[in-house]
Amino acid sequence: MHVEEARVEPCRLRLSGRHAVLEVTSPLPGVLRVRHAPVSSEVGFTHPELPDKRSWAVVTDEKPQRLDIRSDAERVHVKAGSVSLEIARESGTWSFRDASGRELARSTSVSGEVHAAYPMSRHRSRLALRAPPDEHYLGFGEKVGPLDKRGMHFTFWNTDVMPHHPDTDPLYQSIPFFVGLREGVAWGFYLDESWRSEVDVALTDAARVTWESWGPELDCYLFAGPAIADVVRGYAALTGRPPLPPLWSLGAQQSRWGYENANDIRGVIQGYRQRGLPLDVVYLDIDYMDGYKVFTWDPARYPDPAGLVREVAAEGVRLVPIVDPALKQEEGWAPYEEARARDHLVRYDRGGVLVGEVWPRPAVFPDLTRPEVQRWWGGLHRGFVELGIAGFWNDMNEPSCFAVQPDLGILTVTSQRAEGVGKVEGPTLPYDARHGDKRHLEVHNVYALGMAKGAYEALRELRPEARPFLLTRAGSAGIQRYAAVWTGDNSSHWTQLETSIPMLVGMGLAAVGFTGTDIPGFVGRANGELLVRWMQTGTFYPLMRNHAGKGTPPQEPWRYGEPYLSLAREALERRYRLLPTLYTLMHEASETGLAPLRPLLMEAPGEAEAVGAFDQFLFGRDVMVAPVVRPGQTKRLAWLPAGTWLEWPGMERVGQVREGSQYVIADGPLDTVPVWLRGGGAVALTRPAMHTTDANWKHLEWHVHAAPEIRGRLYEDAGDGYGASRLTVLSGGVVDGVVRLERSETGALARARSEETVRVYGLGSVRQVTGARAHRFEGGVLELQVAADWTRLVVEP
Repeated sequence: MHVEEARVEPCRLRLSGRHAVLEVTSPLPGVLRVRHAPVSSEVGFTHPELPDKRSWAVVTDEKPQRLDIRSDAERVHVKAGSVSLEIARESGTWSFRDASGRELARSTSVSGEVHAAYPMSRHRSRLALRAPPDEHYLGFGEKVGPLDKRGMHFTFWNTDVMPHHPDTDPLYQSIPFFVGLREGVAWGFYLDESWRSEVDVALTDAARVTWESWGPELDCYLFAGPAIADVVRGYAALTGRPPLPPLWSLGAQQSRWGYENANDIRGVIQGYRQRGLPLDVVYLDIDYMDGYKVFTWDPARYPDPAGLVREVAAEGVRLVPIVDPALKQEEGWAPYEEARARDHLVRYDRGGVLVGEVWPRPAVFPDLTRPEVQRWWGGLHRGFVELGIAGFWNDMNEPSCFAVQPDLGILTVTSQRAEGVGKVEGPTLPYDARHGDKRHLEVHNVYALGMAKGAYEALRELRPEARPFLLTRAGSAGIQRYAAVWTGDNSSHWTQLETSIPMLVGMGLAAVGFTGTDIPGFVGRANGELLVRWMQTGTFYPLMRNHAGKGTPPQEPWRYGEPYLSLAREALERRYRLLPTLYTLMHEASETGLAPLRPLLMEAPGEAEAVGAFDQFLFGRDVMVAPVVRPGQTKRLAWLPAGTWLEWPGMERVGQVREGSQYVIADGPLDTVPVWLRGGGAVALTRPAMHTTDANWKHLEWHVHAAPEIRGRLYEDAGDGYGASRLTVLSGGVVDGVVRLERSETGALARARSEETVRVYGLGSVRQVTGARAHRFEGGVLELQVAADWTRLVVEP
């Protein structure tokens, strides 16, 4: 684009040429929006004015930042606080810089084209970014591959895939956001386009990252670091932070497509309880429905749903039924009749209601991209909420459609009959299907977001005293505002256990932190070793769910016999001991967008070895986990980032203190998950239980690795609702061999315990302790009994 005209406003710059437009704003400190319209003169009516554009992802309501704009013969310079953009007048390409003047990103070309076609024009918009040889590219949402996606190509088109494999793309979620990292400095890029899009991450051309959208624009957001966490916080401020979930949703969950009736549900709960296995949630798959009609009960299989809800609640268990968007096209069935009468359904290009097949046959599809349809859809949850159903599981919401019934096309200007059903990519709806005034090609990727939004907002109204819980398979940028995400129909294979780590960590970089995978795989045949290793890893997934497909062997933890049952029980008990820390991390995510599962690079951005350590992760800041993810292994190689690290296998016993910035060989027999505690870390644990109650912990243990600086954090409340809370902060350190710990708290939540235990690791000797009721020093571990309202501890050597 050769710049011919510039329009300058206090908070907006618009540059235009004969055909193209470039618009720059700053919606947040450290963030620039660069809106490219490369073929504006051909697709719009008001060129160079750009039309208003709706974003499904961006929710920030902050006042735009003022721009400082100056220009010379070759460039236009835009500054907004600590970031700036230099735009070349001749080409319209730009350079993005931070406060120090460091170039974070540079565009090398922008282009577009539009071809007239029937029934809709074909658009392509392309943006190329310089890819320095030493730059790493992290994230991209739910994508396969290692942590660094350099040298890969991805398509953003939500797709129902069963089963998916380590090289499958696309999958169920489309989040075109990445974090670039070079020389320890991070920056971010988000493409705010709902259209089908692709990215080539320096694969075809090692010097370029190339984006292509199938829409008429490239609406980009650029984020300055310098830390990875800074970029994630900025993205979360733009697209929304996840809400704090109810505590029970962080407990153990059991599911199976194949629990066919209420007695099966009772049986699986009894199976857990009789074997002393913790459990909080059981899911109901599609077999609970009457003829696969959503929000109905099969009267033969589930004669008394309300009674079943009460019965399992007495065991501390919640029920979460599956909800699919497709409606059975059945005359007289109220949801179908209402949707048809209110014009809430997706239509063929010709205008008739589009009919397909999913589980119901025939099926029609509510247009969940429109606000009025979202509100109507949310209202359908009322009956289940009144029964006491605790949460909902959104599935088949890409949307999935096994087949579309043919429709007769109309005659075109050439007197040829058009195809009645346009191109269909994957098991979904055709590109040209009509969603109000939009086409499916534009809104396909945000369909699941609209479904989740409608349900979440309805649950807030229908049950205002409780936090909603939604689990979704499909989604797009912003899905974290409404739902947890699981990674769909995986396989019972070791490679899928290993690759689940970079996939979940990558989603966490897009603020999608409440995530998990089907343990030990949805399709296939797991053995006892795979079950145990996956449960050991899944202990740290924010969502820990065992799920299997119909036609596969049962895989509840007891199905594999001993020693696997006992080891599975240990993993579940470890999960419940970990809940105070997990709940605190979920609260942190609700405030900052930082997910519980984090890459080692988040704390060690300059360490090249941390890039390749994609089968390890940080749990919060201070716990590092390197699970055994390959069969038959009892040891594994692990990278320790800079700092000091205490061997803490299974969070049960302690080993050596190791210096970081080196590889170590970790012991990992089948009963052990390798874990380390960072020097200065303070982690809260509790006792295991058969199910959750509240997050005002009656028993609490602090585990502290002594170091020059010590810090810890604990968030507590009722575990649900929006009542009183308490935030406890530990601080202190070791100076001249003396350990000083201070505890402070804020919030009105009354304490549920009178005593706490503090275990301090990494001490050589203990001569005197001040501030504790009692203490014991043995085997290098100092155990202190303290009052729950303690404020200061001093340990002298």
